[in-house]
Amino acid sequence: MKRTQTARNKKRMGVLFSLCLLLALMGCSGANGSNEPISNNGLSQQSAAPSAAADAASEEIVLAAPRDLAPGPQDAYYTSTILYVWEPLIAASEDGKPAPKLAESWEMSADGKEWTFMLRKGVTFHDGAPFNADAALANFARYKQVSPKSSPFYTLDINHSYPSLQEVVKVDESTIKLVFENPQPTLLYSMINFSSPMYSPNNFDDNGDFNGLPQGTGPFKLVQHEKDQYSLLEAYDGYYGEKAKAQKIRVRVIPDPDTRLAALKSGEILGVMDLGAIPPALAEELLKDDRFAVSTAKSTISHYLHPNGAKAPFNDLKMRQALSLIIDREQLVKELFLGYPTATANILNSTSPFYKDIPAVHDSEKAIALSHEVLGDNRQAVTLIVPTYGLDRYPYKAQAELLQAVLQQLQLDVTIQILDGAAYKEAQAQGNFDLAMAIQGLPNGDPYSILNNYMASEGSSNKSYTLGYSNARVDELLNQVKTTLNMDDRAAIYNELQDIAAEELPTIPLFNDASLIAFSKEITGYGALVYGTTLPQLERVQ
Repeated sequence: MKRTQTARNKKRMGVLFSLCLLLALMGCSGANGSNEPISNNGLSQQSAAPSAAADAASEEIVLAAPRDLAPGPQDAYYTSTILYVWEPLIAASEDGKPAPKLAESWEMSADGKEWTFMLRKGVTFHDGAPFNADAALANFARYKQVSPKSSPFYTLDINHSYPSLQEVVKVDESTIKLVFENPQPTLLYSMINFSSPMYSPNNFDDNGDFNGLPQGTGPFKLVQHEKDQYSLLEAYDGYYGEKAKAQKIRVRVIPDPDTRLAALKSGEILGVMDLGAIPPALAEELLKDDRFAVSTAKSTISHYLHPNGAKAPFNDLKMRQALSLIIDREQLVKELFLGYPTATANILNSTSPFYKDIPAVHDSEKAIALSHEVLGDNRQAVTLIVPTYGLDRYPYKAQAELLQAVLQQLQLDVTIQILDGAAYKEAQAQGNFDLAMAIQGLPNGDPYSILNNYMASEGSSNKSYTLGYSNARVDELLNQVKTTLNMDDRAAIYNELQDIAAEELPTIPLFNDASLIAFSKEITGYGALVYGTTLPQLERVQ
């Protein structure tokens, strides 16, 4: 699908209309930045509409997400980690650092080439198979077999997460050892969540795909799945930790944000989850009704404006710097996202433990001067592409129109193209665009993969997004960090790379997103996390 909008005469009117609409919907104060539910107690409970709790006898709690969180047996993970079906060896703490999960503890050898993991005992998969060293080895064998394996979440790639891995050794029933050719001092950071998922060794077919529903160790089992319709979760009685409080949770797929809001208001669903679960303006509208609350936390998602650095005008550093300076990021997050996200000029997401605070600078006068140095007295036509999935999750249409209006000051006449996922990806790969609105998640706690993908001359994102970026010093630093054992020295390298990215702008960082969810007060224990929600603690109010 391809829709084209050339909006020379409608640009300003479109922006003003979008902003006025959003301001009208705001009504309440912005985010408080906490992880606590926010509620509006000014309206009467008597205004309540028919609710999903009408069927009080039902044990099932119904939520909704903008997309299918269980892509299926050919996906690298079958389900997103936020459904709590499978668990990794290493999880992330609230500050983004490695935390025990199915691996309870670990040791690194003095030379950094061997890592020994002590596995949690007494754990079983949903099919009854024990979690032990043999099961862990079977999963590593699958990583090797299927890598790289794509997913709408993160690509599973043993060569990225475990570079120079030579062998995985069973030490005893509850201990494994990973042996590397080169030192891996930040291995734990790269193993977080999507890099170390564990499934029953009986769960794979000859191709490494799933031979049925996923059999993880998490507090929920996936018991039914209708593609693009719903996932049905059931509490796992054999879970080794604190058991899920709700017996059954159905997660429906409702792509349109207005339809999700209507379903929440009508009581058809009791809450929303996943990226862009509810746009900020709709969350503020919902809070006018005392029956509902929202919860917010930091997010691993960052938003960017990708320039096509392989052709004019954005192959010129001055033009990329002009682009960055002309955008008032603080205004953008305040007016379109109601202050929930945080403006940034750093390519790295703020949840990374290696994040360096780099303030975003807005300087229109300097931006206009730089643009004039590149374009002279000429105007340049450019195309801004916007993915449809962004429209389902964020106020991307208003954001695109805002950029369209602002970039006129740089002598840029912007045409907005809204493309479906496949067309958007192809346009980026073929270089058939000038600017692209995009998001990027932080796959694990080690920034190496993000920095390498975007900044290395042969980086995967650099190539597939046609960023056209190359810097010999960057390539040298990325090679140097591979063999740097001392963590302070590695942090210093990462800091230099972040500074170079902010100066040379292989991509234009805009803001770090916020994890924002909304729910009915008929449920409790439901809160936003850095990635996902407190789904196992969710229960119906008694």
